[in-house]
Amino acid sequence: MNIYFHELRSYRKNTIIWVLSVGAATVMFLSMFTIYYESAGELVRLFQAFPDAILKAFGMDVAKIATLPGFYSFILGFLVLCGAIQAMNLGISALGREATGKTADFLLTKPVTRTQVITAKLLAVLTHLAVSSAVFLLVASASAFSVSAGGFDYGTFLMMTLSFFYVQLIFAALGFLVSVIVPKIKSVLPVSLSTVFGFYIVGMVGAALNDDRIYYLSPFKYFDPAYIAQYSAYQPQYAAVGAAVVILAVAAGYLIYKNKDIHAV
Repeated sequence: MNIYFHELRSYRKNTIIWVLSVGAATVMFLSMFTIYYESAGELVRLFQAFPDAILKAFGMDVAKIATLPGFYSFILGFLVLCGAIQAMNLGISALGREATGKTADFLLTKPVTRTQVITAKLLAVLTHLAVSSAVFLLVASASAFSVSAGGFDYGTFLMMTLSFFYVQLIFAALGFLVSVIVPKIKSVLPVSLSTVFGFYIVGMVGAALNDDRIYYLSPFKYFDPAYIAQYSAYQPQYAAVGAAVVILAVAAGYLIYKNKDIHAV
């Protein structure tokens, strides 16, 4: 438990910054819905001038952009992108900091097993992600109710918002696996940014080409906000892949870390 609480304190400042940033962005984006709603006709004509591939790449449904679910599905893609970066940072830091800080050998001299170390660190990461997602849900819900003129289906809205947490879990698991495989990561942010944006671009390409097979290569499409807004459901095949990625990445991380050599310094 000492490791768990230590990790909670270590990530506290980072999480507060991310929560405030994403919360502020959420309020700002949703506050713009009133403008979209009041200028629906002009905006539809404007967006119709864009190539269809561009609109699909950004998950924009022109016919629904002036409705709250349609508008939210559009901006949610950018908010999930921010959440994925935060999760990847936390996942890589879970064990990566021990290598770069040269404290792994010291930690493993304590009366704890490697499994206990990993579990405590992952639980701390999960706690911070859960707190971040809970705050995001509260802020998004409050903002949506404040700008909604005619009400909306909160069940669908909730499903869309929870995709923020699900995608975070996937990237946290991938970050954890990276931290185990890569010996020393001097700077977490460049690795996180390149990985997250790489997957995001893959998802945009799949949407632009209207090729569902490419979606399997991008976690951002496993819980596609545009699909959820339209059908009020998740796509089970992609949700299953997302769950499999989390399970396999965490299991592989455990297995590799339990058997790898930890170099003393």
